Amino acid sequence: MPTATPIADPQTIVRDAIKGVTTLATLPEITTRIIATIEDPRSSVGKLHAIVSHDPALATRILKVVNSAFYGLPGRIASVERAISLLGLTAVKNIAVAASLGQMFRGSKLCDGFTVRDLWTHCVAVGVTARELARRLQIQIADEAFLAGLIHDVGILVELQTWPEQIRAVCKSVSSGHGNFCDAERDAMRVDHQVLGKGLTEHWNFPQGCQDAAGFHHNPGLVGEESRTLVALVHAADTLCCRSNQGFNLTALNQSPDDAAIASIGIDAAMMEAVAANLNHSVAEAISVFN
Repeated sequence: MPTATPIADPQTIVRDAIKGVTTLATLPEITTRIIATIEDPRSSVGKLHAIVSHDPALATRILKVVNSAFYGLPGRIASVERAISLLGLTAVKNIAVAASLGQMFRGSKLCDGFTVRDLWTHCVAVGVTARELARRLQIQIADEAFLAGLIHDVGILVELQTWPEQIRAVCKSVSSGHGNFCDAERDAMRVDHQVLGKGLTEHWNFPQGCQDAAGFHHNPGLVGEESRTLVALVHAADTLCCRSNQGFNLTALNQSPDDAAIASIGIDAAMMEAVAANLNHSVAEAISVFN
């Protein structure tokens, strides 16, 4: 009698999938160095400037962002060191990560009706919205919220490279109004984009909050206390952006938001409506900077 082939557990599936996506598995060296530098409590503006100065393209991008309406700083900033001083280390890390990730969201069709660039638009929109919600709540994690929103759906890139036909079938089913996106992913691939995103951001050595945002943005109630506020911000932003059709919107289209998690950090319906009213302008502004 032939021996049955054992079914791989989800963590093995994630590990094997990440090993197989060579174009995603490694961030550019300079981005990795910047993340490591900023996570080091002994870091300084001078140390970060020394790293950035070796990459003229990134230096140019930093100056473009710092002089854009996205940050709204007074006067024109011509020095990268001055830009780093004004923006802060975390904001510069976000710009470096955005520049790296933007190169990964390339390709043609994601599924019927959406391209990979639509997914990037959605990720930028969620980053912008999470940042704005944090500012309105006067929580001092606006920059972290932007980065967490920006990377929350990177697991879909893993799926697209590993199981392209399956993810397209999932999109088709959900766009027809049939079920929850994450449930459909697990039915088709035994894992969803959350667990894949968490695995990829762990591999990239991202901060724990970003790992948790990638891994639990559809289930904020499951995350630990340390990351709960950040993940709830991304959950609220993702819900709002999907309902407002900001880029690829299928992941939360048929999802009931976790109202308890959203309310627990002080977000109410009036705040969501106020942010939604300016969303198209805010997203267009950010896309022009980060594309």
